[in-house]
Amino acid sequence: MKILFAVKALDDISGGAERVLCQVASGLAARGHDVQVLSFDAPGGEAFYPLDARVVRVCLGIGRVKERATLREILLRMKALRRFVVREKPDVVVGFMHSMFVPAAWALIGSGVPVIASEHTVPSYYQSRIFEFFLVLAGFPFYRRYVVLSDKIRQTYPKVFQEKILSLPNPVFIPEFVADPAGEGLGRKVLLSVGRLHPLKDQGVLVQAFARLAADFPDWDLKIVGEGEMRGDLEALVVQERLEDRVFLPGAIKDISAQYRAAQIFVLPSRYEGFGLATAEAMAHGLPVVGFADCPGTNELITDGVDGVLVSGEDRVSALVSVLRRLMEDTALRVSFGEKGRDSVVFYGLDSVLDRWEELIQPPPRRLSSA
Repeated sequence: MKILFAVKALDDISGGAERVLCQVASGLAARGHDVQVLSFDAPGGEAFYPLDARVVRVCLGIGRVKERATLREILLRMKALRRFVVREKPDVVVGFMHSMFVPAAWALIGSGVPVIASEHTVPSYYQSRIFEFFLVLAGFPFYRRYVVLSDKIRQTYPKVFQEKILSLPNPVFIPEFVADPAGEGLGRKVLLSVGRLHPLKDQGVLVQAFARLAADFPDWDLKIVGEGEMRGDLEALVVQERLEDRVFLPGAIKDISAQYRAAQIFVLPSRYEGFGLATAEAMAHGLPVVGFADCPGTNELITDGVDGVLVSGEDRVSALVSVLRRLMEDTALRVSFGEKGRDSVVFYGLDSVLDRWEELIQPPPRRLSSA
């Protein structure tokens, strides 16, 4: 099949959804599909995540992709997208995230090319973005399917839309070599967190928790991998807590697998996740994982007391301190959680998820006439 993946931007963007797009597009190209990836990046750039050489990139270079688009830019993008699709005639267009699938659905009305909407967040994300959610729902008549990351998320949508909604998880890289949660013989042990530096990721809580633990665990460090708008605030907090030599913010890193393998505990303090890709990847690398019980996405991946811990409590910092202290002290528990976590994410392996993508992009069967 000829498949067009469309996303607002890929160059220098280290988000989870962008990584999934590159994995799925590359995987389908490797299976023999004709795959193109369209974005509004300027021509000549390079995607942060690798794409298979058989994937054709199309960069339309319209507008400021790292800022909120103006109405004029949106209309120009819709016009250019429609022109490209009419010329190339893909069998299906897959729009990643509402910044792309909403305008794509409206732009391609009457083109004869179906649009699949791939959503990577949860409805609660739109609580302060009511108009954006209205546009998402208004596009439902024009999506062939609307893809979310879990059945639990699907059930949070109004029932009138649920028949068109399909749950399809993100693919998770299952590595051959895994982490060493025990960390015995290592000079330093690492608490690792991976994610965009954003208020909803709540990494400040993790820094505050580590500040209370640092003196009791002098051989442990904290590493927060990712980039984003909260960098300045987090750096200031690290200085305030006098942890410059114990807390590290290396930015976005392409070889994220090496970071998982070098860690002993993974912590994601997010307030919400669409899927919790970083948590699933940490589990695949054999790491014990810690997240918050009230975080959608995270609380679907972690089985509390089996492969990790779901933190609960009104005082998020104190509750997290208690859980981390227990894991940092108990080597056997870290190893046990890591082993069981790896077993629990096999379902999300790339081949399994690609099988489901191939089912998704197939046209629906034609109904036979009753003649």
